[in-house]
Amino acid sequence: MSQKHYDVVVWGATGFTGKWVAKHLYDNYSAGELSWAIAGRNPDKLNAVRDFIGDTSARIDGLLADSADENSLKELVAQTNVVISTVGPYAHYGSMLVKVCAESGTHYVDLTGEVPWMRDMIDQHHAAAVKSGAKIVHSCGFDSVPSDMGVYFTQHRANVALGQPLTRITYNLMKAKGGISGGTIASMMNIIELAVKDKRIRKVLANPYSLNPDPGFRGPDKGDQTSAKHSEELGEWTAPFMMAGINTRIVRRSNALMDYAYGKDFKYQEVMVTGSGVKGYAAAKAIAGGMKTMMLMGITSVGRKFLGLFLPAQGEGPKVDPQNPGFYHIQFNGETVDGQIFTTRLVGDGDPGYGSTSKMLAESGVCLALDALATKGGFWTPASALGGAYLARLQDAGGLKFDVIDLSS
Repeated sequence: MSQKHYDVVVWGATGFTGKWVAKHLYDNYSAGELSWAIAGRNPDKLNAVRDFIGDTSARIDGLLADSADENSLKELVAQTNVVISTVGPYAHYGSMLVKVCAESGTHYVDLTGEVPWMRDMIDQHHAAAVKSGAKIVHSCGFDSVPSDMGVYFTQHRANVALGQPLTRITYNLMKAKGGISGGTIASMMNIIELAVKDKRIRKVLANPYSLNPDPGFRGPDKGDQTSAKHSEELGEWTAPFMMAGINTRIVRRSNALMDYAYGKDFKYQEVMVTGSGVKGYAAAKAIAGGMKTMMLMGITSVGRKFLGLFLPAQGEGPKVDPQNPGFYHIQFNGETVDGQIFTTRLVGDGDPGYGSTSKMLAESGVCLALDALATKGGFWTPASALGGAYLARLQDAGGLKFDVIDLSS
């Protein structure tokens, strides 16, 4: 890697998630191991970020750039080995930065869940990234690190224990407590708006393998769950998971990029667990109905404005309570081709919408900057690009705990 002034620059540090990424870096990497800076458009807001993270002596440099000004972005990426981008919706504010990083050889990570935009970036800039050596890694937040790295961990441990990969894995969100950021809402509403206008985007969203290197690949997975269903495996009711449409495609892309290490017949789905009996059924039905209502309201500008009255605006996030930071608990239920069952668990120690996301995103950037990775330039996923080195960082400093669990005990 070429010698540059910084290992990592946090772009969009003045936003809600960006400042938490900066705080994680300040709390964990201020002893000289990592050279890093914050960046944005407004110097006053950058000073406010320093106050937020506790940098009273202004030791962390603040860099200025504009997402719409290509020359300023070129100057920014020329100073760093890795850019961590928190500026969304990425379809509005992120395309030029990806282009500049891909062409310049600067590595890049973000937390996007915008599947059509990712497809466009891959198609437009993969060749440039391969040529320059830039590793571009999308979806390094709650979308889609728990999914991608959870499956990576589960498959690795299953191979060790059983001598073969799992042909099926179901991600079950068992419990979670947290909020949702305005940036995530803005991205979701933008995708719905674009899908209404553009048939091509609707096709991308409907294709379970739309992020595969070859989006024409046809595997066993069809659509994501859209209604309440009873899981015989868990003995509980399940509901659709809002992020499944993003996470499942990242996991399938990882499988393809890793030469189908999980198998070309690998099946993967994600659901929310709502409990047993009538109460669990009612909760699953309510969640499924609420998601459909939100999608329908998002179709029109009037509906989007109405939803905006109740949801955080862009740049805002959930209320932060340091004494009760949130959590999530995911169970991965897998099965081999000959019927052997294998189960793992992932526990995250923060609000998935900002606390845990900021740690995962920060650690992905640090991993690219400091760890010796075998991957070359191109567009990757967290698992395919960062692998075991990232898994270790997530458990050491990212607030995640992965375990194999024995359901028979």
